[in-house]
Amino acid sequence: MNPLRGEMVLDAWHPDSCSQAHFKLPYPMSKPTPQETDFIHSEEFLHSLMKRQLKLSIACAASFLVVLLGMPLLNYLAPELMARRVGGFTLSWLVLGVLFFPYVWIIARIFITRSMALENAEVVNAAEGNRR
Repeated sequence: MNPLRGEMVLDAWHPDSCSQAHFKLPYPMSKPTPQETDFIHSEEFLHSLMKRQLKLSIACAASFLVVLLGMPLLNYLAPELMARRVGGFTLSWLVLGVLFFPYVWIIARIFITRSMALENAEVVNAAEGNRR
């Protein structure tokens, strides 16, 4: 059975009938019009989207690296501050052991939601560009 809800037609008279199955769709497949495929599949559209997502990726990576590289620097430059006890942990271990993973989850969530918003905005812009 066809995953597109069509019926499978076998040529029973041909010796290789199982390997020569044809699928017959219950409705004709329509080709997209040139207006639908014009801008959304163009190189300009893809480069614009990739450029915006690259900027978002760099911003998320930079915020991750600030904490990742900032912790050793803070331990080196301000050992008294990082040795303070907060909730039974030193501040250094509290940030690295407890707060670091939620921070990464927040960065990931921000990246995913903004990336999806960028894609949706580009699709809307492409649809508006095709109407003109």
